[in-house]
Amino acid sequence: MNPPRLTSIVMAGLVLASAALAAKAPVARKAPESDLASIEARRIAVDLAVSLAKQDTPAALPESLAQPFNPPGFNRAARQEALASASGPAAPVKLAGDREILAAIAPRVTPTGTFSFGGERRLQFSKKRLKVGDQLTVTHEGQDYVLELTGIDATNFTLRLNREEITRPIKPGKNP
Repeated sequence: MNPPRLTSIVMAGLVLASAALAAKAPVARKAPESDLASIEARRIAVDLAVSLAKQDTPAALPESLAQPFNPPGFNRAARQEALASASGPAAPVKLAGDREILAAIAPRVTPTGTFSFGGERRLQFSKKRLKVGDQLTVTHEGQDYVLELTGIDATNFTLRLNREEITRPIKPGKNP
């Protein structure tokens, strides 16, 4: 017998045998189970959610009870002040604390840049150069205030008035 012919006969026999076995054995598959809950279980959950989400309107408070968030005449003083200020010239606002004064003065302090001299960073104002610890005097509303320069980095500087500090950019329009 010819070897290629023997191989083809064996292959044909294997194919027929497997086809016969496949035809005899019925495939019994179980129906796939759903991941969804049953309609009844979902309906119970939805009914519970609707009952929990229902908002009842509270009963109205009695008129004799004082309203803590809207007492009678609450805005009267503010309205009278607004009417008084509208009729007359506005008085200059006096700043109360060091923080407010420093916040009002700081925009007036405008350095032109920074540089390092001898390993120490300095802040430059035209011809004047200040280092950390130096003081500068600024006049605000007719009164002189002495500010201390407490910190300098590449883009910002820090000023102190008494115990209050504020950090400002060296070039206000260029910092992110």
